[in-house]
Amino acid sequence: MRLATGVVALAAVCAVPLGGSPAHAEASEASSAQSDTDFTFRRIAVGEPSAGRRITVQIDPEDQARRLAVVRPPVPIITPQDTSPRAAPSSSYSWFWEHVSPALEDKSGRFLSAITALSAPPSGQRVSPPRMQFLQDIASAHGPDILRASVGTQVSPALALAVIAVESAGRAEAVSSAGAQGLMQLIPATAERFGVTDAFDTTQNIRGGVQYLDWLLRHFDNDVVLALAGYNAGEGAVRRNSGVPPFAETRDYVPKVLAAWLVARGLCATVPELPSDGCVFKIGQAG
Repeated sequence: MRLATGVVALAAVCAVPLGGSPAHAEASEASSAQSDTDFTFRRIAVGEPSAGRRITVQIDPEDQARRLAVVRPPVPIITPQDTSPRAAPSSSYSWFWEHVSPALEDKSGRFLSAITALSAPPSGQRVSPPRMQFLQDIASAHGPDILRASVGTQVSPALALAVIAVESAGRAEAVSSAGAQGLMQLIPATAERFGVTDAFDTTQNIRGGVQYLDWLLRHFDNDVVLALAGYNAGEGAVRRNSGVPPFAETRDYVPKVLAAWLVARGLCATVPELPSDGCVFKIGQAG
């Protein structure tokens, strides 16, 4: 019975509100003071709310909404990609461009400067040209098409041969990551521009490539350095950059083709002095 008495007493205490009246407290004490033998159950009513101190909770709806709102990370502002020319990684032949001005307006003597630079490179930095036998093999396979395509143009057959060697290594089925196709690596737009319907047809490809080279030479006043830069990067890129674009690939491409031309002209019956000079290949007589 002691356990029951304790539970009833505890219930009575808990039923008393904070700050309740003294009468309620006395009734509770009287109840707990009863002896075990005199114990009787007594119903104690909860008193009326007193005028004591109360805890008041106020909720500001707007503040609650702010606190419950999901915090989202700021949305980044995306701007169109900057398409202005950017400097590319350094060319493997930066020394070449220290002697050959890439500027559009510095065309006087540029070709001679290029040949001089290739003839006297810094130690260990020579531009490695293709071997004569390699060029002769290409000329043996495609010489007639090269000669026919170059008739009436500013393009020496030796220059066309050099471009083929650097562009595709003489592989008619070559396709670049940029979609350029065939021996002279014509992109579809250039092929269409010069009437090439099948870029893998060697005759068409050579004709289209030589016509494009001829157009570039005339467009840049027979400046072969700018013409080759345009062949690699597009004439628009040359114009936008006011000269040879600062792209590592283009800055490497120009000296590579000129170095190949220096070897390729050795296949001509009469050695050409300029990339626009005529040439008849001496097939099978290479030294």
